[in-house]
Amino acid sequence: MVSLLKANQVDKVKLFNSDTSVLRALANSDIEVMNNVVRFRLSGTNIRYVAVGDEPFKEGYNDTYSASIYPALKNIQNALHNADIQDQVKATVPMSFDVLLNAGLPSQAIFKEGIAPVVTQIAAFLAQNGCPFTININPFLTVYSNRSYVVDDAFFDREASPVADGTYVYHNVFDISYDSVVIALSNLGYSNLSIIVGAIGWPTDGGINANSSNAQRFNQGFLDHLASGTPRQPNTVINFYMLSLIDEDLKDISLGGFERHWGLFQYDGKPKYSLSFSSNNEEKITGAVGVEYLAQQWCIFDSSIVDTSTLPDSVQYACNNADCTALGYGSSCNTYLNASGNASYAFNAYFQRQNQDVGACSFNGLGRIVSENPSNGSCEFAIQLAYGSSGSSSIKKQISMVLLVLMLVVVAF
Repeated sequence: MVSLLKANQVDKVKLFNSDTSVLRALANSDIEVMNNVVRFRLSGTNIRYVAVGDEPFKEGYNDTYSASIYPALKNIQNALHNADIQDQVKATVPMSFDVLLNAGLPSQAIFKEGIAPVVTQIAAFLAQNGCPFTININPFLTVYSNRSYVVDDAFFDREASPVADGTYVYHNVFDISYDSVVIALSNLGYSNLSIIVGAIGWPTDGGINANSSNAQRFNQGFLDHLASGTPRQPNTVINFYMLSLIDEDLKDISLGGFERHWGLFQYDGKPKYSLSFSSNNEEKITGAVGVEYLAQQWCIFDSSIVDTSTLPDSVQYACNNADCTALGYGSSCNTYLNASGNASYAFNAYFQRQNQDVGACSFNGLGRIVSENPSNGSCEFAIQLAYGSSGSSSIKKQISMVLLVLMLVVVAF
């Protein structure tokens, strides 16, 4: 995984749910790390930021963490001071964009009344200690949840339907969102507080508009757009973490199946689409090398079986223990498979998750192992990565952890 990062000139990463082996892999690599508070000290690892929580004020948490996050932030930063590394490592609180009241225009942006006092405390503490304000800005989620937008509003190559905010004119959701954060912080008295976009990206599967074509259009458009800044911040340096390096097949999908498909790379380290981090768009991202797979075999539903009374329960069991989000409405397999194909996809997902154990293709006699690839169109029946090869094992270890990649920082001139 480190070689994949270096091959694509990625020098900063943000980790959640990381274990010691992951940090050791990053040690002495010169890759800068934002890590959670569990393990922010490991010899040789270039820890730059410590993330205190992750979106603690998100609406779904119902203020569970509102009272504790500020004391936790102070404790972490004080620990950094006590260790005399406060100049090298900074604490920050990654926030969800819904901390802002949805006003639609940046000039009207304020933090929600219920959390404004604690956000003010946090902003003051961050400013006092030279720490950044981190907030996740994700236009995909904005257009997904806000009916006042259409999906094209998220992209950077569309000039239609501009939004005027006084003398400022906006053509995309990101600029509106970023400048809204700037104004909201300014209204608190912290106009000079540095901002990090904690997560931005576009999913490639698991829902309507979540596909590789849109992901390439958005991510490349975003990277190219950074040089122009935003209407209110035309010459600012925008620091950001792109969501994400690879897909996360264990991520919670209560918001939508797309939550497991933010990766720039497939589970095996292959790029999902062409993308360039360079200003001239000539250097494209490259895939992992040395990746090995298990045998070329798949588990499918045996359509010759007459008694299929246990099929629904078998499919449910498979999907409860593997990832079937590609079968959802608007997803990559939705239009390519019939009922038998859906069952086969579920069976194979579970079979591969169990490392092709023969018993994992039983399903009460409904499954059978085949050597002919049942993939259809954009619906791919995956094969599990093999343990043992250095490339495969390092990627496999991190498939179910959140890994956000800081691609580059662009200065607009």
